[in-house]
Amino acid sequence: MTHFLEHPPVREVEDAISHLNRNPEHPVPFSGLTPPPTDVCAGKIGTDEKSFLSCVDLVLPASSLNGDLDDDEGVRDFGTDDPFPEEPNTPAEQQFTFRAVFVGCALGAVISASNIYLGLKTGWTFGASLFGSIFGFAILKPLSRILPEHFGGGYFGPKENVCCQSAATAAGSLGLLFTSGFPAAYQLGILGKGPVYDFGRIVTFTICCAYVGIFFTMPLRRLYILKLKLTFPGAVAAAYTIRSLHVGRHAEANARKKTLSLILSFLVAILFRVVSEYAPGVLWDWHWGWWFYKAGWTWIIAAENWGWIWEWTPAFIGIGLLVSLNSSASFVGGSALAWAIIGPTLVATNHAFGTPVSLTGMSPEYINYANMVLDDPVGAPSPKYWMIWPGCAILLCASMSEIVVNGGTAAMSVAIAVEPLVNKVKAWRGRAAEREGSQTGQESIGVRDPIPPDQQTPWWMWSGGLAAGTIMTMLVMRYQFGQNAGVTLLAVLFSFLFSLVGADCTGRMSVTPVTTLGNFAQLVFGGVSKGTGMAPMANQLNNGLTGMITLAASEQVADMLGDLKTTHLLGASPRVQLYAQCFGALVSVFLSAGMYIVFVKAYPCINTLSSTTCAFPAPDVGAWRAVSIAVSSPTLPIPRSSGIAALCLGVLTIVSTLMKYRFARPARWAWFPNWNAVGIAFILGPLCSYPMAMLFGSIVALVWRRYWPAGAAMYCYAVAAGMIAGEGLGGIANAVLQIAGVSGSVKGTSVGCPLDIYCG
Repeated sequence: MTHFLEHPPVREVEDAISHLNRNPEHPVPFSGLTPPPTDVCAGKIGTDEKSFLSCVDLVLPASSLNGDLDDDEGVRDFGTDDPFPEEPNTPAEQQFTFRAVFVGCALGAVISASNIYLGLKTGWTFGASLFGSIFGFAILKPLSRILPEHFGGGYFGPKENVCCQSAATAAGSLGLLFTSGFPAAYQLGILGKGPVYDFGRIVTFTICCAYVGIFFTMPLRRLYILKLKLTFPGAVAAAYTIRSLHVGRHAEANARKKTLSLILSFLVAILFRVVSEYAPGVLWDWHWGWWFYKAGWTWIIAAENWGWIWEWTPAFIGIGLLVSLNSSASFVGGSALAWAIIGPTLVATNHAFGTPVSLTGMSPEYINYANMVLDDPVGAPSPKYWMIWPGCAILLCASMSEIVVNGGTAAMSVAIAVEPLVNKVKAWRGRAAEREGSQTGQESIGVRDPIPPDQQTPWWMWSGGLAAGTIMTMLVMRYQFGQNAGVTLLAVLFSFLFSLVGADCTGRMSVTPVTTLGNFAQLVFGGVSKGTGMAPMANQLNNGLTGMITLAASEQVADMLGDLKTTHLLGASPRVQLYAQCFGALVSVFLSAGMYIVFVKAYPCINTLSSTTCAFPAPDVGAWRAVSIAVSSPTLPIPRSSGIAALCLGVLTIVSTLMKYRFARPARWAWFPNWNAVGIAFILGPLCSYPMAMLFGSIVALVWRRYWPAGAAMYCYAVAAGMIAGEGLGGIANAVLQIAGVSGSVKGTSVGCPLDIYCG
């Protein structure tokens, strides 16, 4: 549902702003953290809010990556807009190398596999920037010293480290296609017999999505990074991390500490995820409502019924260490609204219904409210089915609001993207000299590119790649899926527009609602197909595929722009990152498809509708399927009360978003709900364990940074990245054990599980 890039906590930025607004003459009171110079940042209050935010925002990541918190050159604050100064006497380095791409792709493969697991579990996936940066350094730096130059040795510097990170990011992307659109298509019966049978066309479709998205990104660099100078918090954190690993008196010691903490958290998370599968009711899920129910407190079974279960998930505790308290609190708040207030009210007023979990009459108060196989979904829906529509409305309206607010950005993106081509045409036609044309391109939009021309990506490269990708997409969609070529071309154009929304979200918050953008594309193209009289099943396939093109393009743009921001700050070559991303994307295509097949074989419920509980809730799949059905059915299969609630919450989302951008200063944006998190909570439940774990992680991070800032600065991001990747890899190990017949469901215990039935 949502794609996260690891980023520093927003709350510390808010505290800095609040303090400086009250006391502009005093430094920011962060214990142990280096404050921004008041003559640089405080002077911008009231005159240029955006400049002040940019100044404060990434002083904090710079500080929080400083292990020794001294004058170490490697961790000084250089801001977020312009490239860091080059270090004197630095050896010349080869940026694009086989070793960097190979190691980056291998690390990205770990994140790709992890994202399939996490996406099916929760609908959330995560970028590989910090994981690839630190682990890439840990692998390549020693090898560069040990091996001869002709066998992978030689100087390894920060710019080559960026290449490794870019390959890792690209190799770790595209997972959301296999945790949303493809499973939904199989549940609807609109694809073939299964992913193994369809593997060829799944791969070709994913290749098209990957490279269209990558080539979309290159012209957007001039707008979002050079002109608008968006922060891209996760990318800047990665840039400061890479610099701290390579530059400064304590660089080597800092690198060892960060690497060791990442490796330990990674290995512990893998081991804990695998071991806990053999006693899930004790080590993983704490079904406390069931335990008290069995002790005689009958009424408290409602907590179990509505998904208020505690889960020791390293991934979501790690996510909480990275994201702002606003995101975590919004996630829990959405769960409370949906599954502690609205859900019980629906059942009490007979607007939604549950079914007993036990077919034998044992524990009759134990009710399943997540049934999606319904005889009468309109007249007798389950609470989970009822909640899908308000959840989708919240997510879609949040995206529509972003489009409205950032409409000027979209027009500017197109203008900046085509300007080099226009100048070339003018020069060719003799209207201006070649030199005048290039100068006009620089001056007309006020963009100065600090990268030498030979390291930039020329317009013919990205435009040619985009044209080739578009043509290939049209051919694949026509001959493998039977879709009209004109509709496909229109889908690619819409994907570009929706990608601008994703890019803006990523640049400001490091959170990209890519599945929501895909759902919105479904609505557009489903309506077009319905208007042409297309049959419902053909419409479902049509709107599903066009939605997936938008989803993948948005995900690629978000990831790649983050890499280009890191590239910009470290003075590396954008052209090198394009090459690395192209190699990494190819790895992601095949690995993501392969991991999807592994999980489907181990857990067939992923691709089938079931009245029982699946080990993978796959919230994106439910939302994707619901939108496909809604836009293709002759009558909307939506309960009346659910439709009214969806309209009301959608209007509230739009009003809240517009008020935030129009009337609130950026320093107060954190007081507004994160509507993406609220919408996901509606669709994910009744399962509230992930929001609670995420909030727990955010609280731990808040306390850690407040009372032990030096330790948090050194270890927090590395530990979080290891926890997220480790649980995902542990989940893959469990899937392999499941296929082999020696998993926890076969060899484990059900102690602590409801009804004494295995709950792993």
